[in-house]
Amino acid sequence: MRFARPAAVAAALAGLMVLTGCSNLGSLPLIGGSSRPKPAELGPNVPVLGVRQAWTTQIGSTQGLALDARVLGHTVLLASAAGDVAAIDARTGGDVWRAHLGTPLASGVGSDGRWSAVATRSSEVIALDGGREIWRKPVSSQAYTAPLVAGNRIFVLASDRSVTAFDAATGYQLWRQQRPGEPLILRQGGVLMALGDTLVVGLSGRLVGFNPDNGSVRWEAPLASPRGTNDVERLVEIVGRTSRIGDNLCARAYQASVGCIDARRGSVLWTQQASGGEGVDGDEEMLFGTEGNGTVLAWRRADGSRAWSSDRLQWRKLTAPLVLGRSVVVGDDTGLVHLLSRDDASPLNRLATDGSGIAAAPVVAADTLVVVTRKGGVFGFRPE
Repeated sequence: MRFARPAAVAAALAGLMVLTGCSNLGSLPLIGGSSRPKPAELGPNVPVLGVRQAWTTQIGSTQGLALDARVLGHTVLLASAAGDVAAIDARTGGDVWRAHLGTPLASGVGSDGRWSAVATRSSEVIALDGGREIWRKPVSSQAYTAPLVAGNRIFVLASDRSVTAFDAATGYQLWRQQRPGEPLILRQGGVLMALGDTLVVGLSGRLVGFNPDNGSVRWEAPLASPRGTNDVERLVEIVGRTSRIGDNLCARAYQASVGCIDARRGSVLWTQQASGGEGVDGDEEMLFGTEGNGTVLAWRRADGSRAWSSDRLQWRKLTAPLVLGRSVVVGDDTGLVHLLSRDDASPLNRLATDGSGIAAAPVVAADTLVVVTRKGGVFGFRPE
């Protein structure tokens, strides 16, 4: 048996919570304390790509929220931990609409442009039409993955590994599927997405394709399997974000592997061992990810072979990446946003926010790079 180093164990446990059935028994303590090795020195910023801050606004603190920024055209939908939900115009930073739900939230926002939905810490799903609340319904446990809104339905992946479909207009429950799993689960967003006429869900170490009309399983594609002798070692979850090119869908299994599947057939194309806890992004040729120790990796999408590895940001807690033109963009826990070359991870620019840590993977909307911090700052950056 191979023993994990204390720093690696602490990083692995930082996002975990204990569940027995639907009961939250509290957060696991960190083993060996919460200290991490000193981050690598960044050196002076030499901007190869000119980028300027175009606007900034506020959503409210996102601390403790499994935030996911949802992009629809030129609009970015965001939520705060306290229960504020906003649709922000990425062209100006102004509000399209904003709602205060009056209850703490557990997940980010899902939306199709009309209907929007969030999950609360009190195990409810709340639906909105525009910025107006229309219904609330209980779910079996907290949901850390933003609900999926598609086909006039709202799909919820709860932390007990149940998947529930609601009618978006009325809140009527259409179906519910329950999947058994290991006793630990990640307190962060997973995979819940539409791919053609299939609902794709991350359940334990598998991507599972459901019929969205009735919840029947069409296929299962394993990216990782539980191993080890205790609950921590056996934890396997698929984490967001994912990278999709046509029917080719790539994802990460927490602290275990990255891999790509053919989502039309549900067959695994390749997997590679990887020890990160955040999702991936990519393009037709490459797939990019960040590891738990701050290493940034690139794999060739065709076969999973390693293209490059960079330790320039080692021991910084990094977000999932965003592929943006010639750049791979990642945020860190000091509020910096790093633009790295997709060819070799050489630095292209470094952007500052409010110093509180980047809360979610960066997104792009209306030719604007949008990042959100733990303090709730929302920043829009554009090329000079």
